Amino acid sequence: MAPSIKSIFTAYTEEGQGERESALGYALSLAQHASAHLTIQAAAMRYAIPASLVGDFGVAFVHAENRRIGALAERFAELARTSAGLAGVTSTIETPQLVYAELGERLVSHARVHDLSVLDLEKDAAERDRGLIEAALFDSGRPVIIVPPGCETFAAGRLLIAWDGSAGAARTVAETRPFLKGAEVEILSVTGEKDLSRLVAGAELAPHLSRHGASVTVRNVAVSGGNDVAETIRQAAADFRADLIVCGAYKHSRLREWLLGGVTQSLLKATPLPLLMSR
Repeated sequence: MAPSIKSIFTAYTEEGQGERESALGYALSLAQHASAHLTIQAAAMRYAIPASLVGDFGVAFVHAENRRIGALAERFAELARTSAGLAGVTSTIETPQLVYAELGERLVSHARVHDLSVLDLEKDAAERDRGLIEAALFDSGRPVIIVPPGCETFAAGRLLIAWDGSAGAARTVAETRPFLKGAEVEILSVTGEKDLSRLVAGAELAPHLSRHGASVTVRNVAVSGGNDVAETIRQAAADFRADLIVCGAYKHSRLREWLLGGVTQSLLKATPLPLLMSR
């Protein structure tokens, strides 16, 4: 019997802008589809600045800003609570006020005890450097779906699996099992940037996915025309009319702890579709 999804986690961090992204809607849609419980963390990022640095006026300003951000997070939580009720999704909602250093730790602790997490794609480099997506990918031990703006409805009828035969790719493919029955799957191997000849070929993966009820095709594409692997994956997903891109996540550690591999970093900078990633 294929594994099912019973618990989903999504996190929203209010930093004072009052912006709304797509992860909540996508997570609600997935929870409704899977009849799963949804845990929502609507965190308010709290500023903690010593009085010795800002003086009495600065302290009062920081307290006022923390109250404002907290109120915005509470407003988002109320919206999430109402939306979950209307969707018939059972949910748990929390609104912690956390300083910057606590955000990743709290997110990871929740992600570890759920089947998967749903997070918004970070829009700019400063947000990506915050490391919340990286923390979820590399520290939680659980899969993450990263959702770009405008994608609020879960769909997995057509899956593009970016396959390089590695252990990381195999672990990520294992996380697709709840979605495979009745799905159309394309296994994409991109050649030209590294040697895949000694790794498990996509044609060898295909029978395994077929046994789980998927209709599978295999495609090998060489990088060309100035494109990199990530752009080739994006183009292939568009050609296949995929609902979801499945890709292993990779990092390097020579320069800094959370320096992502080139393909992972490029996909996280710009993806037209939700990404299912795992490490």
